Amino acid sequence: MTSEKLANRVTSIRVSPSVAAAQKVRDLKAQGREILNLTVGEPDFDTPEEIKAAGVKAIADGNTKYTAVNGTEALRKGVQHDFSTRLGIECGLDQICVGGGAKQILFIAMMATVEEGIEVIVPAPYWVSYPDMVVANGGTPVIVSCGEDVGFKLTPDALEAAITPRTRWVILNSPSNPTGAAYTGDELRALAEVIRRHPNVLVMCDEIYDRIWYADFKTESILGVAPDLRDQALVVNGVSKSYAMTGWRIGYAVGPKFLIDAINKLQSQMSSCPSSISQAAAAAALTGPQTSVAATVEVYKERRDRAYALINDIPGLSCTLPDGAFYLYPSCAGVIGKTTPDGARIESDLDFVLYLLEHAGVASVHGGAYGLEPYFRISTATSMDVIEAACAKIAEAVAKLS
Repeated sequence: MTSEKLANRVTSIRVSPSVAAAQKVRDLKAQGREILNLTVGEPDFDTPEEIKAAGVKAIADGNTKYTAVNGTEALRKGVQHDFSTRLGIECGLDQICVGGGAKQILFIAMMATVEEGIEVIVPAPYWVSYPDMVVANGGTPVIVSCGEDVGFKLTPDALEAAITPRTRWVILNSPSNPTGAAYTGDELRALAEVIRRHPNVLVMCDEIYDRIWYADFKTESILGVAPDLRDQALVVNGVSKSYAMTGWRIGYAVGPKFLIDAINKLQSQMSSCPSSISQAAAAAALTGPQTSVAATVEVYKERRDRAYALINDIPGLSCTLPDGAFYLYPSCAGVIGKTTPDGARIESDLDFVLYLLEHAGVASVHGGAYGLEPYFRISTATSMDVIEAACAKIAEAVAKLS
């Protein structure tokens, strides 16, 4: 089949840059290269034993059939309890949908609401998939630059300025991939003031990292601080990051019934339902002991602190301290314009990460992939040994620039 036979929704979007970077690492390793990989957005811990046991029990008990499109009642009750006790969000079971990962829910929500002529406000830096999800569904991503001077976060004035009669969504990702920046309760209240002035605008809250939290302010969600936005907000989460369950593929969302019903309708035609076995494990994760989450967060925090210190010790690089998630987003502005030992000029953050890959054996993702340059993203979802070795290699490579 030639590309002329493919739909525009395929030809108009990119392969995920983070997926492409991870594949590049695999290719280089297959060639025998030793690569220190800082690209992976996946916990390096195993799924906790009690959660795995719940999945095994589901198989042994014969819970291997189709479930309701919107998920098992046990899982939806777990989501309902978690949102209520942890975030102060009250909802009915019919306001919860379950899908094959948070990513699927985000995409289906776009599919349900976005078409030609519709705009979606995407604060940058953004998770790489947001703009392409909009484009794949015929919409127009409106990129709003949110620089380091505003903490990489959308401000009320910037939001107000970006809204037009064509705006359908604004996306809030907290804590953020790639920066780790998180919104405070007061910042969410200020954004809510803008959103409630525009009743036709919906807010998509991607909170997949909200348990991986280091900030000295508490985790909050826009629906928790502004419950009157219940008809305008979709809060999306899942078990992949917090419980090291990326391969189980379970995400969920709370939102207005009209939108949840539309998501369920589309999913009924796409995949019928999520895996019954994975749902049983996810229900156990949400309702069981949270000690494993707390333990991994402590490890992630130690890694964050170490990587933050090491990066900031490298002349030409600088980094803000993330509030959550397991990424750092260092600026490489201080090396732009410098020359490599081979005589090549570093013109962009892409040039810089390619230089690190080829000359230092360190893999990262360039900031342009996230809509804000000149930065690069490194993941701390790897061992302390790898983090320290990689930062040492980066320091050596930067020292060789002239």
